[in-house]
Amino acid sequence: MFRYETAPKFKKPVFKKHQPDDSNKFQPLPKPAGQYPYHLNLESIRPLPDQNRMAFHMMGDTGSIRHVDFLKLVVTELVEQFTDQDELQFLYHLGDIVYNHGEAHEYERQFFKPFEKYPAPIFAIPGNHDSDVNPDSRTPYKSLDAFTQVFCDTERRTVSFSGGAERKSMVQPNVFWTLVTPLANIIGLYSNVTKFGVVTDEERNWLIEELRRAQLEKPDKAIIVCQHHAPYSADINHGASIPMITFLEGVFAETGIRPDAVFSGHVHNYQRFTKHYEDGKTLSYVVAGGGGYDELHPVATTDDRRFDPNHALFDHVDLEYYCDNKHGFLKIILEKKDGKLTLTGEFYTIPHEKKPDPGMTAILADRFVIAI
Repeated sequence: MFRYETAPKFKKPVFKKHQPDDSNKFQPLPKPAGQYPYHLNLESIRPLPDQNRMAFHMMGDTGSIRHVDFLKLVVTELVEQFTDQDELQFLYHLGDIVYNHGEAHEYERQFFKPFEKYPAPIFAIPGNHDSDVNPDSRTPYKSLDAFTQVFCDTERRTVSFSGGAERKSMVQPNVFWTLVTPLANIIGLYSNVTKFGVVTDEERNWLIEELRRAQLEKPDKAIIVCQHHAPYSADINHGASIPMITFLEGVFAETGIRPDAVFSGHVHNYQRFTKHYEDGKTLSYVVAGGGGYDELHPVATTDDRRFDPNHALFDHVDLEYYCDNKHGFLKIILEKKDGKLTLTGEFYTIPHEKKPDPGMTAILADRFVIAI
């Protein structure tokens, strides 16, 4: 631990060496709850008061099998950001809501109770833990059975395993889907159970069509891509995902379309990368997986031989900012002024020594602005 506090840390993504092949963990996808192309219009759930401004929260990896103390602190701060006239519309969860195997009986403790005071809708994409199946479960179940009951229902109703929570089920049309809003198309991907993620051909084809459709609405709407597995990371637990980098950059190259930002979780910290392309444009890759899981993932130090930053896929990718010792969340603001749209990201941290006192507020640790 002493070495991690004193040695310089990587400022590039890293590849974690000697990782075992866990492709056998892949799980079949559930049937969609809605119709192709799997769109959900935000206005049908929560109408936007101001068509020129929208804000929402975003984070991932909130659950924990041991305790949810940090998650409670985070949610306390999320709730405090709401006011009577607030622009905040919803929370977008980047996956890993319930550890370790997405079991229904853990949803009350890890999701419904901690978020009971959050006053807005919660949308989500599944993480690897939400999708995994407990081989020792006394009650057989399929991958994502509980997740789909909570988030991919055909109508909004009380969830049977929520402990009678007021929060109803959500009506997302599929585990990969697009949230259509007046200022952005938020494309949510599903990257399955394996450590570095995998995407089916069907979902890849869907993403291609979604990017092409969303591009027709530029520059009036931003294109945001969300997935659980982080393409770029410098942490000691996972490191960067070569399969996800290859997948995304392959789609971007085939379509000639890049989103305005890519958000992910999986890694339990906050990292913001900038990728520089040959055409002079850049793309922000943001990791926001420090939402509450009780163990955070430190960024690797340069003297740790388990990690290698020298990979061709890491060329022209810079780690601009990271926070690996505090939990936190993002606030995303989309605003249109004088016909120009901007996306502003604000990352807030929760000090570990902090008590759940309503008079104390989260600390703004990072801010970035993207012109659409």
